[in-house]
Amino acid sequence: MAFLFAQFLTGLANASSLFLVASGLSLIFGVTRIVNFAHGSFYMLGAFIGVTLMEILPGHFGFWGSILLTGLAVGVIGAFVEIVVLRPIYRAPELFQLVATFGVILVIQDLALMIWGAEDRLGPRAPGLRGVWRIFGEPVPKYDIVLIAITPFILFALWYLITKTRVGVLVRAATQDREMVGALGVNQAWLFTGVFALGSALAGWGGALQLPKGGADLLMDFNIIGAVFVVVVIGGMGSLPGAFIAAVLISVLNVLGVTYIPQSTLVLMFVVMAIVLIIRPYGLLGREEVAGEHGQVGAPETPIRPYGPTGQAVIAALLLVLAALPLVVDQFVLILMIDMVVFALFAASLHFILGTGGLVSFGHAAFFGGGAYAAALLVFHTGTPMELAFLFAPLAAGLLALGIGWFCIRLTGVYFAMLTLAFSQLVWSLAYQWRAVTRGDDGLVNIWPSDWLSETIPYYYFTLILGIGGILFLRHVIHAPFGYALRAGRDSPRQAEAMGINVKRVQYAAFALAGVMAGLAGGIFVFSKGSVFPTELEIAASFDALIVVFLGGVKTLAGGVVGAGFMTMVEDWLTRLEYWRLLLGLVIIAVVIIAPEGIVGSIRTAWNKYRGTEEEIAK
Repeated sequence: MAFLFAQFLTGLANASSLFLVASGLSLIFGVTRIVNFAHGSFYMLGAFIGVTLMEILPGHFGFWGSILLTGLAVGVIGAFVEIVVLRPIYRAPELFQLVATFGVILVIQDLALMIWGAEDRLGPRAPGLRGVWRIFGEPVPKYDIVLIAITPFILFALWYLITKTRVGVLVRAATQDREMVGALGVNQAWLFTGVFALGSALAGWGGALQLPKGGADLLMDFNIIGAVFVVVVIGGMGSLPGAFIAAVLISVLNVLGVTYIPQSTLVLMFVVMAIVLIIRPYGLLGREEVAGEHGQVGAPETPIRPYGPTGQAVIAALLLVLAALPLVVDQFVLILMIDMVVFALFAASLHFILGTGGLVSFGHAAFFGGGAYAAALLVFHTGTPMELAFLFAPLAAGLLALGIGWFCIRLTGVYFAMLTLAFSQLVWSLAYQWRAVTRGDDGLVNIWPSDWLSETIPYYYFTLILGIGGILFLRHVIHAPFGYALRAGRDSPRQAEAMGINVKRVQYAAFALAGVMAGLAGGIFVFSKGSVFPTELEIAASFDALIVVFLGGVKTLAGGVVGAGFMTMVEDWLTRLEYWRLLLGLVIIAVVIIAPEGIVGSIRTAWNKYRGTEEEIAK
């Protein structure tokens, strides 16, 4: 019992930094509705700025003063990011800011690399708090006890700010009804900036406070962001007490998991999140009205219709160019085109449920990687012919989508997105840790196509037929009655139900079909590369697909395809440079600000304006 109590105290100490970061994210989302994936970057900046200041400022005052100054500095950086990057796109679809924050992640990563270098920085010991105290005979670090004591004061300070001050009243009002706050004369722009700065400062303080327990490194942003989102979602979006309870729960369970079930540490918190969301869809202390429809893609757009003769002629000409490409380009370009078509099909499958169905999935890579692994496992373990194994890829991905979708479809908005992320992490952990079957991070190799497809040109045509065919099939489904029913459920679910459409059943079928097409892309991918690794199932793979869909344009059917082509070419060019993440991040941010409707949407808007001007001149 003494050992368990010591482990419990360690979990409480770990919860301190996690709660600080999560409370900042919860505040930001509650007021601005921004799904801020750059929040982990502010945590990382807090660690690097904190360790730098601690090396300059000596003694007790220097240590605690450095932590205070770090939070203020990160808060200023957060305010700058909000004003420059996010403020221009607040009127864009609510989850479009996700793309911008991902660009911020890339920029901050390379800036941190330029300023502090690639080596990890060890955090200094807290003055006067070295060593341990014995509690029931078990050693507990002194600094852990101090963190446990500090956390309630932080929670009380945030509670007082939100509930007892005028600023807190405005924050709570904006959380409930932003439009009404604006109608009452409150300057929403500066309110958003202030809240974003406070949330960023809390993340910075969290990064600085953990320095004596860890240090600072360039992977901190991605290592913390998953846990932070889990805490915020379990507690309830916008609920500070919920974030505190969830931070304690997750931190204690992680400590106990490391001790008793080491193989569970990668996914334990995602299992807990999945269970909580299945039982209580809006988190422990969340409310349905706070979640709202934040995951939807914005106001309804004009009715879609098939291409006319001009559009069909353009598509036919593009297909002829792609078919003739092997006659004029070298092998490297064909391999790049194979990658582009695979990525375009993967993105189109996500766009099918995101743009048409309004279902924002953070775990779509589970079906892409799941299809790739399904085919690879058959070839690797049973020697199944490539043709049969390839057919199994979309089938397995579709079955996986049916299983995951059964739990997820009942949720909406960001809660749906986070539950898909939880299941995706479960699939990833299975591939990563079940070494006897999947070989873990060594991956499955020598998964090559049959002899008739072993050369680049035949496989290029194979990819072109199935990849472009899959994209055209999805487009055909969107224009079919099923697609219109799916869109009706997205735009007006109550009216759709009144018309006799079973919205959840239609969304469930669409989710499964999207999984099948993602699995098809995964099958093409694994035989083009000859191998598959757990990285194809990681969160980053899902985010890549989300980014290209938003960059191409959520409200256009060609958005995912154009975004995939754009991102593939830009990455191929930029990755040859030293600080390519910085440049790629700036490109993403620039596209988001200049073309908030996406590349295709902006081109379409410009064309419509041009045609309107021509008609006026003709009149």
